[in-house]
Amino acid sequence: MKTLYQTLQAKKERHQKSFAVLIDPDKVSTRVIDELVERSLAAKVDYFLVGGSLVISDNLDACIQQLKSACDIPVILFPGSPSQVSKYADALLYLSLISGRNPELLIGQHVISAPFVKASGLEIIPTGYMVIDGGEPTTVSYISNASPIPSDKDDIALCTAMAGEMLGKRLIYMDAGSGAKRPITESMIERVSAHIEVPLIIGGGITSAEKAYRNCKAGADVIVVGNAIEKKPSLITEMAAAVHSVRAVV
Repeated sequence: MKTLYQTLQAKKERHQKSFAVLIDPDKVSTRVIDELVERSLAAKVDYFLVGGSLVISDNLDACIQQLKSACDIPVILFPGSPSQVSKYADALLYLSLISGRNPELLIGQHVISAPFVKASGLEIIPTGYMVIDGGEPTTVSYISNASPIPSDKDDIALCTAMAGEMLGKRLIYMDAGSGAKRPITESMIERVSAHIEVPLIIGGGITSAEKAYRNCKAGADVIVVGNAIEKKPSLITEMAAAVHSVRAVV
């Protein structure tokens, strides 16, 4: 049986794009989760990402258990801190903030969390996390105490992603932040994707199916949307359809 990462890599090799719904446990009720699952199943959503920069409730386990009991869509933890670990998920993005220069988020917090992460039994996916300037301060940039990569500096993003891959990161995740005013440009996505072999995840500020489609055409392998769906759940259907419609030229 393939691991979740092997599935992601195989999809990349087939030029098959994926759509993920990001769920913040602090912002959803059981009713909302049921609605998200129903819409996601109908739209053939590929993944649920669960987590947030700040998770201040104890809803993480309950949220994941409800998702797992209602459908077979894989649930991947997208943790904002070492405490955001749940054995009920399928995998965990083990994030290193490679765009910043804060050693705590490069390795410090990983040292603290390693025993708990190892004991969780989760599939661990080392991920190079890159925060891109989305036009306004975000929670992640504030919490990380690290400046994002300027949105027009494609070469900095490219070199950062290449370094992350060569350091052994198995995914590169470029994020403009929740509710970003300015999403990541297609030119930056195209530059980065052309020079790395690992799957590329793009999130932050994606508010339309057209933008999701253009990001995939530029080279994104996985599109992640959370904030826009919180405001308008019906976007799941059109965004998933747009992402799945992309067929790259081989």
